[in-house]
This record gives sequence, C-alpha cells and structure tokens, in this order.
Amino acid sequence: MRYKLKSYIFSALIAMYALPALADDIEQATSLKEAITEGKPTINLRLRYENVNQDGKTETGEAFTLRSLIGWKTKPFHNFSVNAEIYGLSPLNDDYNDLKKGSPLASRTKYPVIADPEDYDFHQLYLEWTGIPDSSIKLGRQGMILDNWRYVGDVRFRQNWQVFNGISFVNKSLHNTTVSLAHYEQVKQITTKIENANIEIANVKYSFTPTTSLVGYGYLIDWDGNAQKVKSNQTYGLRLDGSQKLDDNWKVLYTAEYAKQDDYKDGSKLIDNDYYRVGAGAGYGDWFLRLDQEKLSGNRDGKSFQTPLGTNHLFQGWADVFLVTPNEGIEDTILIAGGKVMDATIKAEYHFINSDRNFAKVGGGTGDSYGKEFDLGVYYKFTKQISGSLEYANFKEDDKYNGARKTDIEKFWVTAIYAF
Repeated sequence: MRYKLKSYIFSALIAMYALPALADDIEQATSLKEAITEGKPTINLRLRYENVNQDGKTETGEAFTLRSLIGWKTKPFHNFSVNAEIYGLSPLNDDYNDLKKGSPLASRTKYPVIADPEDYDFHQLYLEWTGIPDSSIKLGRQGMILDNWRYVGDVRFRQNWQVFNGISFVNKSLHNTTVSLAHYEQVKQITTKIENANIEIANVKYSFTPTTSLVGYGYLIDWDGNAQKVKSNQTYGLRLDGSQKLDDNWKVLYTAEYAKQDDYKDGSKLIDNDYYRVGAGAGYGDWFLRLDQEKLSGNRDGKSFQTPLGTNHLFQGWADVFLVTPNEGIEDTILIAGGKVMDATIKAEYHFINSDRNFAKVGGGTGDSYGKEFDLGVYYKFTKQISGSLEYANFKEDDKYNGARKTDIEKFWVTAIYAF
C-alpha cells in the first residue's frame, strides 16, 4: 500500500507548526511498556436478525449475524500511539444473498440482498501522531465520518463497516473551526471488496454557535481500473445546518446545502450534476418534526449525482433501494419526526421519492414517481454497555421507469449491542 502525502496536507502541516505552541494536555506514557500496558481496550458485539421480503424473489431473506470486534489503543508515547482493532462477521445461517465482494453465489440469488458477508480482518490499524497542538494525524486503515455522513461515512448500520487505507489530518486549533484533510488509496466496502483509488478529502467546518455550523468541502475521487475510471468525479459544496432555541422548550431547525459534481481525471465528461438539500422544522422538548427535500440531479446524458463514499443507508429510505442514484436522478421529499417515550428514542420518516427528470419522456417509463417509503425505528439503552433496537422499512413502487424496476420491498431488523 503506497501513501502519497499531497501538497495541501504538507501546506496544512507547515501552517499548523507556525501556530503558537499550546500546552499539551494529553497524558504521555514514560516508556514503551507503559504505553502498551496502560492503553485502552475496545470491545463491541452486535447480534442482528434481518428479514427481507421483496417482490420478484422466490424466497424471503433472513440473516442471523454476529459482529465481534476487539481492539487496543496504546497510551501516547512521544505523541505516538497505535490503534489496532480486529473483527469478525459470523453468519449463523445462509438464507440470504450476502453480495460477497459484489458477486453473490448463484445459489443465493433467489434471496433478496442482505449485504453482510462473512469476513475476518482488521477493522482499523493505524499509527496516530498528536505532536501538533489540537491536531491528529493518522496513517493506516481507519474509519472517517464527516458532517451528516452524506459524502464520507463508515456505513456502520451494516455489519461490515467501510474503512479507508491512507493518511488523514484533523486540526481544531482555529477558533470554532475543524479542518479535516485526507488522502486515501484504498476503500474497503461493506461487501468486503477493496477498491483502489486516489481519494482527496478536504472539509472545513466553522461553528457560529454550539448548534449551528457552516461547512465547505471538496471530495475528489480518481478510481483505478477501466470499469471504475469513468465514474471518477469531483464534488464541491457548502452546507449550513443547525438549530436555534426560542425559549426553554421550543427551537427551530434548519438545513441548506448545495454541491456541484463534475468529471475528474479519467471520469466521463458527461458527469455534470447538482445536489441540494433544504429543510426546516421545529422541536419541542425531546420531540421534533421537520420537512426536508433532497435532490441528486440526473442529466440528459444519463449521468446522475453519486455519493460512493457516503453512508447511503441514511438517505432515500432505509430499505436501501437507492444506494446508487438512478440515471434520471432523485428528488426526495421527506417528513421526519422523532422523540422519546419512557427512555426509548423513536424516529420515523416518510419519503415521497420522484425522479429529477421525467423518465416517461426519457423512454420506456410511465411517469416520474419511483415510489414511497415508510421507516420506523425504536432505540433503547438498557445499561451503559447494552443497547437494542427495532427497525422497519417499507418501500412501495409507483410508476415504472426505463431503468431496473424498484420493486416493493419490506425489511425488519432486531439488533442487540454490547459495547465497552
């Protein structure tokens, strides 16, 4: 694995070195032995049952899986520490299409996809250096989450999480500002497939208040391999997100975001798309209600706005019908509500999912409505270490369009987690 430290990271490091030195409040080990023996463990066990009924499939998909993770992070020694985590995903049955490395077994295609293939590997394995005030540099395999997980996330809803191989730099020395930069050369996806790429990440977040922030970002993805190169793209955008208290009970919620996506390196010159999300709502005590609209555009050349490194499970419905944006694009109007009942957290979403371009006019379709989806989740923390959840998703197709059919699908999850 090769790591090319890009010029923008060098520039950032030089700039941060020039900042006035701040007191190092991170307790350091006095010896290598102490660094190892006084480190911190990580233990995470997640047991899940997932049930999927999908029109067009002759069998119901059912997956019992156990994800087991154990890790150890050393105490800093001369500002260096090592974080090593190993995990295993153990299927307890085989009645589902696990999409292993993107190529499922022929015998499993009669089942709906439940993308939790068996795997045993390092989850994270990186060297971290904190020698620059209010900064962290990580080299190796690592997870990364930015903003609302739309463009960069670890897809942790699935049992195999997405991780990156490369180098990242995060600095918080500027007032109310977080600067995140990274160069990654591989991404291990939830199917366990490893894709080679040159991925450049730049994200600058400024917090006006503790609850409102403005983010500027740029994400450049240069995929390797002939089949992937044409998908290479660059995305630049701005995101305003936050809330404002009106009194001790009421607050207003708001989001406004815009991004532009074009071709990059060997990417198709036809990539030319826009993204926006706007939303507003109100919160009262532990409850909230909001209305959002998100658009990932499609263009006349059959290219659409894509977010290949994001946690796409969180968008366009939890049934995962639209993990890849159709050629005609998506315009999703979402009613979102949530709150607490007897210490249980509840969240519900209702999606009206349409195309950006009318696929009846593009050819072969009957309208511009993909369908509607209802999602419901109940989450409960039994103890500090033990939590559980029940989740449900139901997508109903509306009009038929000229791409692959988005058939009716219903999913149900029961999850138990032990974390230490």
